[in-house]
Amino acid sequence: MSNTYLTNSQFIESFGIEMADAIDVYAERRKYGMKEDSLAVYDFIFISDTEKKLRSLGDFLYTNYNYKIEAIKAYSDYYELNGNSIKFPVNEDNLIYWVLDLYCKGYEFDCVLDGYGAVSDWDNQEFLDIENEDYNKYFKLSTSAYHNRNLGMAFIYLSTAIKIYPKNPNCWYSRAIIRDELYTWKSARQDYDKAIELNPHFTDAIVNRAANKDAAGEFAEAIVDYTAAIVLEPNNEMAYFNRGNSWFNLNNTKRACEDWHMAKKLGAEYAQQKISEHCIDITCLKPKPTPKYSLDNLTRLGKTIVKAMNNLLKALNKNGRL
Repeated sequence: MSNTYLTNSQFIESFGIEMADAIDVYAERRKYGMKEDSLAVYDFIFISDTEKKLRSLGDFLYTNYNYKIEAIKAYSDYYELNGNSIKFPVNEDNLIYWVLDLYCKGYEFDCVLDGYGAVSDWDNQEFLDIENEDYNKYFKLSTSAYHNRNLGMAFIYLSTAIKIYPKNPNCWYSRAIIRDELYTWKSARQDYDKAIELNPHFTDAIVNRAANKDAAGEFAEAIVDYTAAIVLEPNNEMAYFNRGNSWFNLNNTKRACEDWHMAKKLGAEYAQQKISEHCIDITCLKPKPTPKYSLDNLTRLGKTIVKAMNNLLKALNKNGRL
């Protein structure tokens, strides 16, 4: 069922506004004394046109995010849900992705994120002891949050892990995935780049970066990455399949079909749909060479035809048919 309170067009139109608002909120709090990465609990407000939608969203946030949820309030033309996050270190990036995740979750339940903020005590700010923290702890927390579809906290945990130990390519790669899922492909590209810089043989990161380039319409650049992944892993069916899609988007159906057939050969049954739609026959991928005729060949061919015709005429004459 399509949304009626926060439609798809409204969601897309307001996405950039939500990002800009988060940046403004962070800048305002910094101006009044908040230090970067100080810990805070943020409250939030969602509104919608039915109590049922907000109840479903509230149950999800309570179960999956461990957020405190208050009773839904009814007003003349809308309903309102209030809640509180868990404590997290606040910097510009963390706040942006915490907000974007809530905005996207609201859309999933046809609810609008109507506001957020935090009570502040500038004289008693708390911070994580980064020098004595274990990055593995935060990587595991991010994995758990991601499995609960809590992309905002998964992002924050990964960013914390990166602050503790910035040389782990898996942290950069995992954070890039979250950036991609929250529709910020340019920032995701930077994290994929860092993961590959730290591990040039990181095939999954190379394939994901290629997919990121595909989504941006950079098909030729994506092919370069898919090809690099195939060099590293010759049996990578996804790299072949996706490279086929990139070739197709560049109007090179022959190369596309070659890659889709290879993907299927390696086990990607899903490639069959592309093959059925765009590749009539595998033999068309390797056209038979055009025969090369020389003057001598043509002369010999002509003499053979004349001799055959003479023999046919003699046979017909002998049988009285001429």
